[in-house]
Amino acid sequence: QVQFVESGGGMVQPGGSLRLSCVASGIAVDYYAIGWFRQATGKEREGVGCVSSSNGPTEVVDSAKGRFTISRDSARNTVFLQMNNLEPEDTAVYYCARTKYPMILCSVAYPTMFEDWGQGTPVTVSS
Repeated sequence: QVQFVESGGGMVQPGGSLRLSCVASGIAVDYYAIGWFRQATGKEREGVGCVSSSNGPTEVVDSAKGRFTISRDSARNTVFLQMNNLEPEDTAVYYCARTKYPMILCSVAYPTMFEDWGQGTPVTVSS
């Protein structure tokens, strides 16, 4: 059974940083692309970024470029989302999920390509 567990969320002031973790079980995080998504209250779920299968590249959406970085630790079967210079607009529940098939050039533009969603970890950016 495939399972993802996110952690690392919390409350932080604007300009602060958080590192979210997505620990996988039942699959190897190297084999599939792993995506990060978020959903703010009353809004649609949106993609944040992803890391491609094998040694493929990472992608982050324009609103996160220069602030968010995605990395993968294969030995720990974990994908990280490092978030710096956080803004109130980043407040949301953050989820990770895997692509249905290996993807050497991942994209979060199509959330239906992802499955096995974790339970999410909440992030609040507020002064």
